[in-house]
Amino acid sequence: MSDKHLSTQFDTELSGISNRVLEMGGLVESQVSQALYALTNFSSETAHQVMQQEERVNQMEIEIDRDLSAIIARRQPTARDLRLLIAVSKTIANLERVGDEAARIARTVIRLTNEGVPSRVHLPISDLNIEADLAIAQLKKALDAFARLDTAKALEVLKEDGKIDREFEGLLRKLITYMMEDPRTIGISIDLVFVAKAIERVGDHAKNLAEAIIYVVKGTDVRHSTMAQVEDVVR
Repeated sequence: MSDKHLSTQFDTELSGISNRVLEMGGLVESQVSQALYALTNFSSETAHQVMQQEERVNQMEIEIDRDLSAIIARRQPTARDLRLLIAVSKTIANLERVGDEAARIARTVIRLTNEGVPSRVHLPISDLNIEADLAIAQLKKALDAFARLDTAKALEVLKEDGKIDREFEGLLRKLITYMMEDPRTIGISIDLVFVAKAIERVGDHAKNLAEAIIYVVKGTDVRHSTMAQVEDVVR
């Protein structure tokens, strides 16, 4: 068998793996959106759908990871190809954790609907939606950057990570104020703190994806680097 034929087969396998990662990313993105819809509307039905999707996400991670191991063992890739496969492994792990955060939100919704949400209690759900919109946008951008191995777009994800952190901190202060002013809100406010933290972690995982993309293209690990250092690598 010719080297060219082997190379074409390898490229096909890499393309297939990448497409499945993007499929997994789309499913996880849908999970997060549905989890927030469930919270906004206190829909236990939608929350249960999120929980069902988690099983599929977990299975996809196992299947892709298994195929990655087979490709590495069979092809023994080097340089950028090996970096890509390592990055894919990290990417699917981060996507699975995003799915875990969506499931965590869904479980909170199910419990709240079962217990009954306190009446006449104003909840800062709109603030949560702002944070969630930022996190979902970051995840979409990171997946788009992965599809194109676009380091400029990955850099944008890293630069915008602070917006989610600031939104989380502002929401946390607001929830503390709610609890101080109205003891009836303590229980559900604590629940919302955990939901807000779950959303913030979605942004963190999007950041991890962006760092992995830069590693694939540039061959430099930019984790724990300053923004100026990352910009120098991408430039």
